[in-house]
Amino acid sequence: MKNVEYWLVTTDHLEDRIWFREEEDFKVGMNFVAVLACVLKADILAFILMSNHVHFVLRGSREDALRFINEFKRRYSIYLSNKYGTKEFLRRNSVDLKLISASSEDEALERAIAYVLMNCVAANICSHPSQYPWGAGNLFFNRTRPAGKRLSDIPNRPRIRMLHTECDDLPANWTVGEDGYILPHNYVNVKAVEARFRTPQRLNYFLNASSKARRRIEMGEENLPAFRDQVILTAAPDLLRSLFQKKSFYELSKQERIEFLRQIRYRFSANVNQIARICGLSYADAALLMDNA
Repeated sequence: MKNVEYWLVTTDHLEDRIWFREEEDFKVGMNFVAVLACVLKADILAFILMSNHVHFVLRGSREDALRFINEFKRRYSIYLSNKYGTKEFLRRNSVDLKLISASSEDEALERAIAYVLMNCVAANICSHPSQYPWGAGNLFFNRTRPAGKRLSDIPNRPRIRMLHTECDDLPANWTVGEDGYILPHNYVNVKAVEARFRTPQRLNYFLNASSKARRRIEMGEENLPAFRDQVILTAAPDLLRSLFQKKSFYELSKQERIEFLRQIRYRFSANVNQIARICGLSYADAALLMDNA
């Protein structure tokens, strides 16, 4: 009998752009995860969608894990291209697959799941994974399920618009939340994760002891972003108009770019990494401009 394999699947953190510009993009990403969980029969133990990267913990073969993430990138890249006219930059967004030990003795699987769930906390977006909607952080040891509408109760055309696919194989009893995406408890293997951690206290222990939690402590609150990328992106057009009467960052002169970066840092307490993503700059170019601010 073939041994069960677990994989930590991570895309590289994009330095000069982001995957999800607004909430609608996150919702589309969440629905793609749900659709692929069904279509590819993916066994998802945990996942999170962050602004410029994604993480999954999957059970199956390496080929299964690679097929899942490549298809997720392909579908979401097409969505980005159709909505924003962007090039398929996700092709250049490389993927790392790490085999996780299945042994209960070394607790590698527990640490991998905690690492994934704690990404939003390490990014200073929320104080606990359960508060972050774009992932699996609110699923485990939580007997309260949000209200939702059954997929079978949604007419065909609105369902296709929501899911960006004509997939008819999704279970009719899966539920869609009020925000318009299939709720993760329908397809994440909650029972397997809870059986692994055994108690809520043990899960919280691993969350608090994760490398992401340690990074937050080591960096200190003052070195972490205070606003999500999407908040700054929403405010940026008004800031460009009010300061420079321009519509795009790329219309600014060098001195205007320096001033714009200074304003972003001052108004939103943004760090260099976040500013680079917001403005579509490399880390080196953003740092150079900020050195002159």
